[in-house]
Amino acid sequence: MTTPADLHDVRDPELPGRLLTLERDELVPLLRSRPDADFALPVAACPGWTVRDVLAHCSSALIRVVEQRFEKGVFSPECNDRDIAERADWTHARVVDELERGMTEAGPVIARSDGRLDAVALGEWVHAGDVRVTFGEPGAYAGRGLPEALALLGSVTRARGHVPLHADLDDLDEPLKLGGASGERPPGRYIGDGATLVRLYAGRPLDGTDGANGASGYELAGVEAAELNIFGD
Repeated sequence: MTTPADLHDVRDPELPGRLLTLERDELVPLLRSRPDADFALPVAACPGWTVRDVLAHCSSALIRVVEQRFEKGVFSPECNDRDIAERADWTHARVVDELERGMTEAGPVIARSDGRLDAVALGEWVHAGDVRVTFGEPGAYAGRGLPEALALLGSVTRARGHVPLHADLDDLDEPLKLGGASGERPPGRYIGDGATLVRLYAGRPLDGTDGANGASGYELAGVEAAELNIFGD
């Protein structure tokens, strides 16, 4: 069991980069080991996108951060589609190479920002989980980066003043506080594992579970699951 040092309210500017580095070292070798046909598999969490599309979106988003290209409408669905289309004639290997570069170089840029780019690193990590689900690989929304991802999730939701939640996690020794603390609403309560909490916040399927009465292995009280989704806006 691990307790990351980043569970406090003060932003850790190096946290997004650490998460990206951990994920780079796990994901890139996996991608380079897969046959070309796997890049055409549909990704259930991203309707209309293949594995190749998800990776092209991830790599282009990180390179935008590295090059600080944030024109009007950046990261909108239309912008994402254009970025994917611009890479349509690239080889899979070139897309993976760009992804590796982005995961290596974006961290320091995010660290120097005011925190508004932190969610980019979290989104990249979630998309890596989407790809693992598609491949049938273990460790989707978990793995070595989970403590950092949970700490970053807490930081991002607090900065956004998201719905308050106290999470007692199987994966951490201390409770994780998420969302704002305005006092206008008592915090909800989550009991369960970290990967399921990530799925809830990312709006990902829970493999047919609904959490009723803790039947799925987690409990959620005082807040609806739909309120937790931070990528649904």
